Parts: sequence; structure tokens; C-alpha cells
Amino acid sequence: MQLNFKKDLLPHLVGIAIFYAIVVVYFAPVVLQDQVIMQGDILKWEGSAKETMDFREATGEEPLWTNSVFGGMPAYFVSLKFAGDITNALVSVITLGLPHPVNSLFLSMVAMYVLMLTFGVRPVFAIIASVAFAMSSYNLLSLAAGHNAKIWAISLMPVILLGIHLAFNKKRLLGAAILGLGLLLQLKFNHVQITYYTLIISMIYVIVRLVIDWKKEGLPQLGKTIAFLALGAVLAVGGNIGRLATALEYAPYSTRGEATLESASAGLDKDYAFSWSNGKLETLTLLVPNFYGGGSSTPLGKNTASEKALRSNGLDPGQINGFLQGAPTYWGDQPFTGGPIYGGVILIFLAFIGIWAAPKESLYTFGAIIILSILLSWGKNLSWFNYFLFDVLPGYNKFRAVSMALGMTLFAIPTLAAISLERLYLSKDFKPLYIAGASIGGLLLLLAIGAGVFRFEGAADAGLPDWLINAIRQDRKAMLSASAWRSLALVAASFALIYFALKNRISDIALGLGIFALVTIDLWTVNKHYLNDNSFQGNPSRAYFAETPADQEVAKDDSYFRVLDLTEGLTATGKSSYRFHSLGGYHGAKMRRYQDLLDNRLNAELSEFVKKAQEGEFDFAGIQTINMMNTKYIIAGTAANSVFENPESNGPAWIPSQVVSVQTNQEEMDELGRIDTKTQATVNSREFGKIAAGAGQITHTSYAPNELKYQAEMSKEGLAVFSEIYYPVGWTASINGKETEILRTDYLLRGLIVPAGTHEIVFKFEPTSYTATKTPMIIFQYLIVLSLIAGLFFTIKEKNERG
Repeated sequence: MQLNFKKDLLPHLVGIAIFYAIVVVYFAPVVLQDQVIMQGDILKWEGSAKETMDFREATGEEPLWTNSVFGGMPAYFVSLKFAGDITNALVSVITLGLPHPVNSLFLSMVAMYVLMLTFGVRPVFAIIASVAFAMSSYNLLSLAAGHNAKIWAISLMPVILLGIHLAFNKKRLLGAAILGLGLLLQLKFNHVQITYYTLIISMIYVIVRLVIDWKKEGLPQLGKTIAFLALGAVLAVGGNIGRLATALEYAPYSTRGEATLESASAGLDKDYAFSWSNGKLETLTLLVPNFYGGGSSTPLGKNTASEKALRSNGLDPGQINGFLQGAPTYWGDQPFTGGPIYGGVILIFLAFIGIWAAPKESLYTFGAIIILSILLSWGKNLSWFNYFLFDVLPGYNKFRAVSMALGMTLFAIPTLAAISLERLYLSKDFKPLYIAGASIGGLLLLLAIGAGVFRFEGAADAGLPDWLINAIRQDRKAMLSASAWRSLALVAASFALIYFALKNRISDIALGLGIFALVTIDLWTVNKHYLNDNSFQGNPSRAYFAETPADQEVAKDDSYFRVLDLTEGLTATGKSSYRFHSLGGYHGAKMRRYQDLLDNRLNAELSEFVKKAQEGEFDFAGIQTINMMNTKYIIAGTAANSVFENPESNGPAWIPSQVVSVQTNQEEMDELGRIDTKTQATVNSREFGKIAAGAGQITHTSYAPNELKYQAEMSKEGLAVFSEIYYPVGWTASINGKETEILRTDYLLRGLIVPAGTHEIVFKFEPTSYTATKTPMIIFQYLIVLSLIAGLFFTIKEKNERG
């Protein structure tokens, strides 16, 4: 096959260069200056993962368990690596060495570009879709928040659909291999909710193709295509079997699993799962970014209504500036938001053209994705629909923040937009252009001139004086109107470009470059409000985890204990986890039993303790469940004298003199509120039988995240309680080298029956979900690479044979 450089290679090289340049320029501090994005969630994760990463670096082993968060939990979802895993190398190669996490945006542009080419879209139009998909405000807001895994999972959507699309277009081996590669990497980044949405996208595409193609292709041929795709999916699952096995192992015991307390429900609570539901009218931020006032904290300039009101009411310049830097302009339905989900008004205009211009197959596929994803994003605001799906769809009740479904919307819109522009340009049909222009332009004009019909009332108004509320609402109105005029101008400019192109006054290259410039400027300027030069720092970890005098005071103690930092609470940050074993921490999927303890005991005890402490009484004896968690130090500030040693802490292990038998989990939780956890312990007799109390002493002798050692001196056989989280898989216990059963006591702690005498007790964590899957996982990864090479080889060979 003879390649024409100018025709066959140059457009694609230009496209890749544009994508690379966009990432380099927008994220220059990251790419060129070795800075990082200031990501709050990543800093919290770093605190949670510090113990695991330190152990890995020191020993070369995976601890698989960490005691730095919530008293202890599997490290699978905190930090996990597999020896021989090639996925990081694959990511580095296909993103041309760009740094994490901004390399995800480069990959998303390249992937969308190739996908558009396979749909018959010319390169210059494909570039538009690629930039719009990658640089949507949703992606940039997610990067600013630290949701790197989510962005990576979204970026791989076009790779997965590319594989499926190629397979349905007679390139079965190559399609299956690309599907395998895309799904391999998406599963690696472990954002199950986005993978779930990707499955929905894939199913819609496959259903449409089956309906349209079954008469033309015949069921045997379609069956062969499905078989190849299934093989690609199996390889991808195999290439992540270690990650999936550990995740599946943990899921039943996490907050996403079955309820433990008899009065609770399985999965997530509906109110929690649907707390971030997009408002129905909030969907209009896809067209008008400031429809709902931007983010929850938005800078307002001088001469705004709020500034004038503050000045006229006598506030000093410092107070005025402080308020204006983070004004509560958002008035939507969500608890708070970093900014609007903006899809790029030009892309929506082009996608709307597709109702009349796009091929039916593409319209049905991507139109259905857009409509369904918007309905899903409405969550509780369309409760009859979404609550039904929450109850009946397998696995759907494990997810939260249903507004995340807009990730599907922002994939489907630019895809349909590019296909529609291509078909419109080929047809030279003005009718779709006129209808779409009148519809979208008319709506934007109504919003621009009729913004006053909305009330602009927001939850953030509570507690503010009426004069300031009125001023803020005037600013919200002004923001909506100005944003609508801006969107209308962009639509008008793109309308004019398309009109002149259909009239053959300008070329397809001029049309594509003109719309590309408009889209880039549009998204760039919106995104810079939320991720800009102020978002980059040289080393935010240094400041965030800077050692305080309080830390230094606690660090003087080299024994084994946990801390409770009152300055961060139990679930807000991971600061204390960075240096110490913490009773609190930060993670989206805590252990279910620990969450139960938080909800039913720990939070109430902590609140009562703080209340008394503020009155001058330190009631250490009154925090029984906190004491049983080996909480030796309570930190109330950053100064050395703000560290309080807890004299009532139960320590790492103890021998209760009485065992309280319970029959249910709820009964056990209730008993925890009544017993003295030093001298009494609860055991569920239905699960573990009748357990006798013993007598003696236990001393902790050695610590590693995955191995704990104790010395026992027992004068009487009986129950020993260990201040370690009970996890029924992976942990083994031995007494003098002989394995023994681990019991659950005090609702979530470990217990052992220790015989009389002197004994060494060893707990080890060696889950087969990790140890038995390491080798097969790597084999499957190499099979994907080999299948990709084979698919490319046979595809090129076939093209050569066809000339």
C-alpha cells in the first residue's frame, strides 16, 4: 500500500500536535515547570496512602492492609500495585510521556479523533469533537477536585466504543483488541461508576446495530462479532483479575455492600446516593454556563450589585473583597458545586442539527445516550424513574452523585455533533441549519432577554441580610443574561461559518478551523474560571502535611496506638493518617461496620466529649468505643500543648473479665453503649457460640501493616480482644505457630480464644484474592498487547491486498 504523506499522514500528525499543544499550553506549570494541580481529594488520598507507600518502598512488598485510616481497612482501594503490571508503561507510551493526570486529556482527544475518523468524519471536523470532549468543564472541574480516576475512566470511553465500532464494521480482531485495551485501562483506574456508564453506552450502540444490521448481515455474522467482542472483554477482565478480585472481596464488607444492622438497607441510602442530583433546569448549563450562577463560590468584580450593596452598608474594603472573592452565586439544587457542567454551546448546536442531518444509526445511538444520561443525572428530581432504576438495576444502588451521568452526555454530544457536521457539509442542505439555528438561537435569546422570569433563590441565601440577598440575586440574573448573550454570539458565529461553507464561499478546512477556534476559545475561557494559574503549586503536600508541634509531641511515643484529631473530625481529611494510625481518615468506601460505629457510637461520643471539654471537663471514661479503638492521643490543635494523652485508652489488646452474649448485630451495637469495654466484651453467640471469659495479660510486641505480633500470659483460657478491625477474609491468626479461628467481638474488633500459659500470637494478612491472581493477570495483559499487534497486522495486510 502506497502512502501519500500529505493526504494519509499529515492531517493526523497535525491533529496529534494540536492535542499535545493544548495540554502543554493549558497545563504548562505541570508539563514544563514540574508543578502539580492543587487537588484537595488527592491530598487527602495521599494522607491515607502514606503508610502503604512507605511500606512498599521500604520492603518491596505490598502490605494490602493499612491501619492509618478508620482504625484499619484493606489497602486495595487506597494504593495497590502488582509486580509485572504493564498498564503504567502502556499509558506512558500512548500519552507520549505527558505527566499524570493531564495525560488523560491528551489520550481522550486522540481516542475521540480516531473514533470520529472511523465514523467517516474528516480530520478537521474530528479535531473539533476531540477538543470539545476532552476540555469540557466537567473534566477540568474534576481535575481541579482531584477526581483523576474518574477523568481517566471517561477518557477511555471512546477507546472502548472504537473497538466495538470497528468490530461491527468487519475488523473484528482489531476491534476486540482495542476494546480489550480500553477496558483493561479503564478497569485499572477502578472507577466502577464510569465503567457502568460505559457499559450503558456500549449496550445502546450494540442494540441499535443489531436492530439495523440483523437483516443485512444475518445473525451468524453478528454472532461472530459479539463473540470477538466478548473475547476482548474477557481479556480485559483477565488483565485486571487481581484488582477485580480484591474489589469484589471487599465490596460485601464496605458501605456499598449488604447492610449489617438489621434496621439498615443494603447498598447506599437513597438520600445519600441522590444528594448530588442535577436540577431539571440545571441541564441548561450545558448551553449557558452561568445559568445557575457558576460555582458555589464565585468571584464577583467591582461595580456588581453585591459590591455596591456591601459598600453602601458600610463594610470595610477587606470584608467586601473577602465576600466578593467567594460569593455564593450558585442557586441550583445540588448541595454545592465547583462550577457548571458546560458542554459547549456550539457542539450542542451541531448535535441538534443531527436530528435532521445525521445518519439514523448515529442519531438513534447518541440521541438515546444523551436523553437517558440527562434523565439519570436528574436523580431525585425525577424520582419515579431514578428510584425505580436504583431498586431494580443490578449494582446501580452502589453509586452516588448521579449527576456523574452527564459524563455520558458530554461524550455523546461532541460525537453526534461531528457526525452531523460531516453529513451536513456533504449534503449542502440548509434546512437542518436553519431549523437548529432558529431553535437554539431562539432559546438563547429568550434566556438573554427574559432572565428576570427566574427567582434566583438559593440555599446559600439563608442567614444573609435581605439587602445582600437582593443584591446577589441581581448578580445571578446578570450572570445568566450575559452568559446567554455570549452563547448566542458563539452560535451565530458558527452558523455563519457553516452557511458560507454550504454556499462554497469557504472550504471545509476554513470551516473546521473556524469552529475549532471558536470551541477552543469558548471552553478555554470558561474553564479558566475554575482551573487556572492559581490552581498549580510546586509541592502542595509540603504545606498540607507540614509537621506541627502537636505532631512532634505525639511522635515522641513510639508505641502502637491511634490518634483522634479533633481539628479534622473523623471523616473530613487524611492529615492525621499521614503520620499516625488514625481513628478517622478519608475514603469513599469505608468498611460497613466502621460506618455503623460512626453513625451509632463514635460521632455521638465525640460530640459529647467535645461539649464537656469546652466546659473544662475531660471525660475520657465516657468515650468507651473511642477507648476500645486504642485511641491514646486526642489532638485539639497544632500546638504541643493541644495534645491530650487519653489515660482510659484500652491499648492494643486486653482480656475482658466478662463476655456479654448477644443474638443480633443491633443488640451488639446497643450493648456497646452500655458496657465498660475494658472489662466487658460482646460476642454474637449465633455466629461464634458461647465464649468464656479468661484472665491474663497481652502485650503488643511487633507491628507491620500486614503482620501483628503479641505476647500472651494467660492464667485462664478465654477471650482476648485486639483493637484491630475484624475482616473475615485474608487475615489468619496463629498461637505458637498453630492457626486458630478469629472471632468478632465488640461489633467490629478481633478476638481469639487464648489457652492458659505463655504464647506468641501472630496475625497475618495474606488474601488469596491478591496472591493467587498476580501471575494470571500479567499473562492476560500481554495477550491483549499481542492481539492488538495481530489485529493491526491483519488490518494492514488486508488493506495492502485491496490496494
